[in-house]
Amino acid sequence: MRKIILIAHNLRSAHNVGSLLRTADGLGLEKIYLTGYTPYPEIDGDKRLPHMTKKIHSKISKTALGAEKAVNIERYEDIFGVIKELSQKGYLICALEQSEKSIKLPEFNAPQKVVLIVGREVEGLEPGILRVANAIVEIPMSGQKESFNVTVAAAIALYQLSYGL
Repeated sequence: MRKIILIAHNLRSAHNVGSLLRTADGLGLEKIYLTGYTPYPEIDGDKRLPHMTKKIHSKISKTALGAEKAVNIERYEDIFGVIKELSQKGYLICALEQSEKSIKLPEFNAPQKVVLIVGREVEGLEPGILRVANAIVEIPMSGQKESFNVTVAAAIALYQLSYGL
C-alpha cells in the first residue's frame, strides 16, 4: 500500500477540514498537514485564544466525528517548508488542480510515496505551489460545473491514489 500524505492549504471552512480528517482516517493516510490559514483542531501548545480554539475545534469535530483524534495531524504556517521536507524524504509532491500542465487523475501513475496538496476552492492553489509540485493532477469533469467541493475532490483523488492502478 502507498504511503500517502495530504496537505490542506489555505482552506477557510472548519467543516471541510473535519471532513478531510474523516477521509484521511478512512483511507489510512500516513499524515495530514494543515498549512497556511487552514483551521486546525486543538493541539499541544496551542497559542490561540482559548475561546477561539474551542469554537474552531467544535466545528472541525462536528464533521470529523472523532477522526481529529485518530489522524496524525501537523500544523505549519509555511507550506514550502513542509514540501521541501517531504521531498527530501522521497515523496512525490502532487497538486490537485486544473491546469494546462495537469494529468488526468486516472492516467496518473503514482509512486509508493506521494503527497497530495489541496487548496482554496475558488482561487485554487497558488502558482508558487504549482511550480514546486512534481506533478499536477485533475479530476475529469463531465457536467456543467468546473469543479467539486474540495473535500469531494480530495476524497476522489485520495481513493484513486490509494486503490487505483
